[in-house]
Amino acid sequence: MPLKVLKQYYPVRNIVFVIGEGLIIYASVFFVDRLLSDVPLSFDERRLLKILLITLVCQICIYYNDLYDLNASYSFSELIVRLLQSLGVATILLSIIYLIFPGTGMGEILFFTLSTCAIIFFSLIWHICCALILSRGYFNQKTLILGSGELARNISERIIKRKNCGYVVTAVSLEFYGDTPFGDENTVVFCKKNHEGLCEAAKGLDIKKVAVALKDRRAGFPTKELLRCRMDGIDVLEGDSFYEMLTGKLSVEHMNPEWLIFSEGFRRSLLNLFLKRTLDIVLSFGMLLLLLPVIVLTAILIKLDSRGPIFFSQERVGQKRKIYKIYKFRSMITDAEKKSGPVWAKDNDDRVTRIGRFLRKSRIDEIPQLWNVLKGEMSFVGPRPEREFFVKGLEYVIPYYGARFSAKPGVTGWAQVCYGYGASVKDATEKLNYDLFYMKNMSIAMDLLIVLRTVKTVISGIGK
Repeated sequence: MPLKVLKQYYPVRNIVFVIGEGLIIYASVFFVDRLLSDVPLSFDERRLLKILLITLVCQICIYYNDLYDLNASYSFSELIVRLLQSLGVATILLSIIYLIFPGTGMGEILFFTLSTCAIIFFSLIWHICCALILSRGYFNQKTLILGSGELARNISERIIKRKNCGYVVTAVSLEFYGDTPFGDENTVVFCKKNHEGLCEAAKGLDIKKVAVALKDRRAGFPTKELLRCRMDGIDVLEGDSFYEMLTGKLSVEHMNPEWLIFSEGFRRSLLNLFLKRTLDIVLSFGMLLLLLPVIVLTAILIKLDSRGPIFFSQERVGQKRKIYKIYKFRSMITDAEKKSGPVWAKDNDDRVTRIGRFLRKSRIDEIPQLWNVLKGEMSFVGPRPEREFFVKGLEYVIPYYGARFSAKPGVTGWAQVCYGYGASVKDATEKLNYDLFYMKNMSIAMDLLIVLRTVKTVISGIGK
């Protein structure tokens, strides 16, 4: 059964994997500390807290180096390199912390050398053991997908493509005779009138979860069979809820409006809105001061690189469809749309200047938007603001597109860290799926998670 952490669902084994490595790192450092101590059996609460600091910094660096991505597979040599990189960065960060706060230091070079060796050795064993367990599919929840429409197929494809999502498609119950089966070669496919015998079949296959993704519930909803499944301890989930849990997004293409109306979420408490605005003011004002040298240097580089203004402003549609002017560092040539008219930016866009490519990849071009946040026109986290020209067209072809205007647009957002830039209606639809997930599950905790993932995106160089 997955756990909900910061509005996202994670298989329990993923959480065990992260916590387990944390315990290994802590135990490794603790063991070295006791080994070098004059009094090995003594315990100092302050040193225990210092070891906890080392553990947290190491795990943050490991996370930012993608070693907690269970869907990524690394060779033995690459695993060692990534661990060394992570611990190298952790050593630098700890050195800075010790320099600023001298009382947090742990001791001499020998301690760090032995601790690093111990962490690498035991973490390698942990990662290898976890990889072997995951590759054999242990602890995967056997799942039955009830339905044969697009939602059912999307759920199946997602599970099959993400080998370490925590589920396996064991069986599919089709709605009508003649429906095209889906799944993989190991999937059991059956189709009976009104899904007769569904519960017995599920118990026989040791199914733990049933995802109800029927495209036509009026044709005969198997109420008795699903009720029996619940009574026998099998978890039964509505298809849209399971898809949201599995992917971290909604799906406007086949989403049931009733589910959207009655599902949990979309709450806007006054306390949450107050805290969000307070966080926006503190972050935007603090970052504008902190990044002042970067702002000045960027302005000089833009002027040296190409003719035109330093800043770029453009009208965007904000909360409640209010039009406002967004500010960015100019990353394109002047009058980039003079001949083409309004068009989406895309990868390898020849209108982007040399310095503009770097500004976009590093997200430095977004810094002036902090002024929009300070003014209250934007939030630090929210749906990406769009131009009115595109909004009119997108609302016509994408269901629920207008829902994104119930929240302030953001400098960064769930769609940006999960999907990146888009240059088509398909991309806009996919980004809306993530935006709706964010607005449904909006919270300060989720905002902080998105900020952390934004930092990861910039550091890893995958920001586009």
